[in-house]
Amino acid sequence: MKKHLKRLPAPRSWKIARKEFVWAYKPRPGPHPAAAAVPLAMALREMLQVAGNAREAERLVFDRSVHVDGRVVADPKFPVGLMDVLTLAPTKQSFRMLLDARGKLTLLPIESAEAAWKLCRVRGKSTVRGGKFQVQLHDGRTILLPKSEYATGTTLKVSLPEQKVLGALPLAEGNIALLTGGQHAGGLAHVARVERTRNPRANVVHFQEGFSTIVDYVFVVGAKTPEIRVPEGQAV
Repeated sequence: MKKHLKRLPAPRSWKIARKEFVWAYKPRPGPHPAAAAVPLAMALREMLQVAGNAREAERLVFDRSVHVDGRVVADPKFPVGLMDVLTLAPTKQSFRMLLDARGKLTLLPIESAEAAWKLCRVRGKSTVRGGKFQVQLHDGRTILLPKSEYATGTTLKVSLPEQKVLGALPLAEGNIALLTGGQHAGGLAHVARVERTRNPRANVVHFQEGFSTIVDYVFVVGAKTPEIRVPEGQAV
């Protein structure tokens, strides 16, 4: 497996200049897939522009000045993905990784109160020893719960870095969802109904706006209004 990555074949979700330079950071294996995350050093240099070159970006990281989801990250290739909260310790600025209206990953400034939590989508759940239930979230983390009360596809509001569940947004009619893939990636829509396929194919979610997509591309972000700030051009 190659350890390097050129800019031209880099994931299309990255907001980078593809012809100005040749090489890009290749994200390490981590909580997010490479196509849905940006290496930390590139987020600092290309997206936030707080570093002029790779050396300056790495210095910020190695100085332990950057936090992701409330924890210090000292790896410039660490993948920062959807809903992750990036904080610059020297300036106390916080940003949330989101998708813009074109389906590109973007860092949106947020207040310090918003940086204390994030939204996580339940990807699966299982029973573990002791009669407890474990839910697997989209960012690789797992949470142990005393009872099974959240279905797959539900979005949990999780505190950072304590990882306590503050609330839940089910995949239900009328709720607002962010589309993370497909033709409508980056858009917001209202859930109309969920079609259970009862076969190896993925379940299908139909929206009030008149289109549908597979359930894996649906990330519930609010009930009547989004729980998070969204980039411009994503009005519901």
